[in-house]
Amino acid sequence: MVKLAANLSMMFTDMPFLDRFTAAAQAGFRTVEFMFPYEEAVEDVAQALQGNSLTVALFNMPAGDWAGGERGLGALPGREAEFRNGVATALNYAQALGCTRLHLMAGKTGGLDRDACNATLIDNVRYAADALAPHGIDVLLEPINTRVDIPGYHYDTTAAALDVIAQAARPNVRLQYDIYHMQIMEGDLARTIERILPSIGHIQLADNPGRGEPGTGEINYPWLFERIDTLGYDGFIGCEYKPVAGTDAGLGWAAPYL
Repeated sequence: MVKLAANLSMMFTDMPFLDRFTAAAQAGFRTVEFMFPYEEAVEDVAQALQGNSLTVALFNMPAGDWAGGERGLGALPGREAEFRNGVATALNYAQALGCTRLHLMAGKTGGLDRDACNATLIDNVRYAADALAPHGIDVLLEPINTRVDIPGYHYDTTAAALDVIAQAARPNVRLQYDIYHMQIMEGDLARTIERILPSIGHIQLADNPGRGEPGTGEINYPWLFERIDTLGYDGFIGCEYKPVAGTDAGLGWAAPYL
């Protein structure tokens, strides 16, 4: 059965971060994910989870100057010390929140030396994986579309991300497969998921075009969910979409899965 996680950074943006946990629980979710919890005290985030009987599926490691346009540090030469500090910060939050998956963002590397960026990324992935493995935490790498959302992002296809995973050669490094991003860059969703399922540690969704909720675009989500179930995927699917007409008004699609 499909297990959905509400993405608090996308679905409930009209309220303070800590209030979003209650909103997600009231909407019927039992699991959440989010981009960055670091502006809140870890104790407050833990209380928001526990007070609403929620678990957390995933969040991102620190990703540099987000407001300034950065989208990760993993593949940026010269930023290794900042990256390692971010791993330590993410681990502190993950342990307190009971989270076993952390997304490592590679960053935008357009205009930089590709070989140097790849070498930096592989070293950083290995460092993060080795630091997190004793705590039972997986490192996830997500290819992101460069046509619409993040031009210049280091990898934008499953093949490129899987190549980094293979070179890193750590058992706790897995793929974060975002259906929306990969519909834009690759298509052929069902066959791709079937082929690479053993490497997938987390799935996310949104419809395309527009990045709205399922049913607002071209992707046949009921069929795809059934296929994912048939393949035996037992992880979470994060709802990383922008509600078209408000979160509650647009949740009809999720009713069979909550």
